[in-house]
Amino acid sequence: MKSSARPAVLLLVLMASLFLSACGGVQEPTKGEVVVYVAAPLSGFQANGGQTVLGGARLAAAKINRAGGLLGYSVTVKGLDDQSDSDVALDVAAQIEQAVGQGERVLGVIGHLNSGQTLAAMEVYKDLPLVIITPTASEVSLTQKGYDNFFRVNANDTTQARVDAQFLVEQVGARRVAVIFNDDPYGQGLGQLMASELQALGAEVVISLQVAVEQSTFANEIPQIVAANPDAVFYGGYEVETPYLRLELVEAGLSVPFLATDGAFLAATIDEAGTAAEGMYVSAFGPQPQAAVDATWIKEYQAVEYRNPDTYSINGFAALQVLAEGVRQAASLDAAQVADAIRGLSNFETPIGALSFDAEGDLEEPKIYIFQVQDGGWVQVYP
Repeated sequence: MKSSARPAVLLLVLMASLFLSACGGVQEPTKGEVVVYVAAPLSGFQANGGQTVLGGARLAAAKINRAGGLLGYSVTVKGLDDQSDSDVALDVAAQIEQAVGQGERVLGVIGHLNSGQTLAAMEVYKDLPLVIITPTASEVSLTQKGYDNFFRVNANDTTQARVDAQFLVEQVGARRVAVIFNDDPYGQGLGQLMASELQALGAEVVISLQVAVEQSTFANEIPQIVAANPDAVFYGGYEVETPYLRLELVEAGLSVPFLATDGAFLAATIDEAGTAAEGMYVSAFGPQPQAAVDATWIKEYQAVEYRNPDTYSINGFAALQVLAEGVRQAASLDAAQVADAIRGLSNFETPIGALSFDAEGDLEEPKIYIFQVQDGGWVQVYP
């Protein structure tokens, strides 16, 4: 595999050079630069998710700069690695705070990927003259803390749990559901919300189990789940746990419908679970990039990133789109004015849909999609 990697990369670089050189009508920004930080896991078990967000933001910046920038300023995207660790996320936030204090013209932060890291970092960001837009963090309380500079371009966990429960009960026909979740604030919140939603629909939660983030073996949990005799399994967690849980359930003979949450909506889930992934479901905040954008967008992404887009590429792209539109509408780089302008956006078009925000920074019309693994790939089955 190593022998084929270099030619593939060189080919993408060549394609990128040719594509960028063919772009016409470039207008050069003239006033200097504004910085947008992308704070996400760029290494470790969630690196792929963070890298795809970063790639989407980089493409958005490239397109903005080709069109003349923002108010004459070029947009520079800088990635900071939070390693999916809340303590590291605080360090990242402190670095950004220091940059602002030293006079760097920072417009905002796209991040963090996960709710736990976002909750930690917002304790710093809330007092900075910045706009914060998370591409994926869904924990409900993030928009209930009175932050006036925080937004998200994805549905929250209340919406996700409601749609997931409705799908299992009304579409799949589940009546006895095992609710499993990881010990991250994201997983815990989803587990609690899902149990409530299922019970409200008349379904029984036959077992509720918490597992650890990054857990990859489930020898203690599998017998308990099997003994509960569920007719469906829900898992609230990440790609790093999901495929192994699914695989061990199938190996134990429990091949009932399995629905995981957005944290598992990555190609790696299918790769790691192998044939056991077939038939499983995931919920997601948006469509697949290949269904949401055209071939030109994908070529532009490859020109910036030298690889194909993945699940969260369009989330990172949309987050920076929203931030940039806030600047345009405010005709200012002032964070408070930009935040007010974002709250005033109405059906702003992005690859993940037409977005409008409420006073707390949540989407007014959040959407959840359900995908199923069919023939080794994700296929949208709901709505």
